[in-house]
Amino acid sequence: MELLVEKLEIPEGANLILGQSHFIKTVEDLYEIMVASVPGIKFGLAFSESSGDCLIRVEGNDPELMIAAAENARRLAAGHTFNILLKDAFPINVLNAIKLCPEVCRIFCATANPVEAILAQTGQGRGILGVVDGLSPKGVEEDPGRTWRRDILRQFGYKK
Repeated sequence: MELLVEKLEIPEGANLILGQSHFIKTVEDLYEIMVASVPGIKFGLAFSESSGDCLIRVEGNDPELMIAAAENARRLAAGHTFNILLKDAFPINVLNAIKLCPEVCRIFCATANPVEAILAQTGQGRGILGVVDGLSPKGVEEDPGRTWRRDILRQFGYKK
């Protein structure tokens, strides 16, 4: 077994959701979840089939995000994984619905931060072991940081 690290690309202004599922039906079900969850959402999703033709299946409503999601799937080359790139919404707007999708087994991350996937390569193929989401902490929050955090959540409309 070989361990690999693969950096995923997140276009400017987008967020990434990276997960694992178990069935080709995932592509259409996730598409329906995305368009039904947030009016005006823009997204591209790619699912890596792990049997039969072993194709990267792609859906979405934004051609650039669809291309970027397909490229992330190509970089990962891990069967039964999916990645969704979204704009004009946040993962918090769709994440619970995605987790409730019957085919979805796990979510590795939902973020706009730089992401590196830790992969295992075997004779059979690749699998995602985990992710590095963002950067390491640089200290403990103090009053200015606490004020910033509280203000930004209210600016986004998540707190009153």
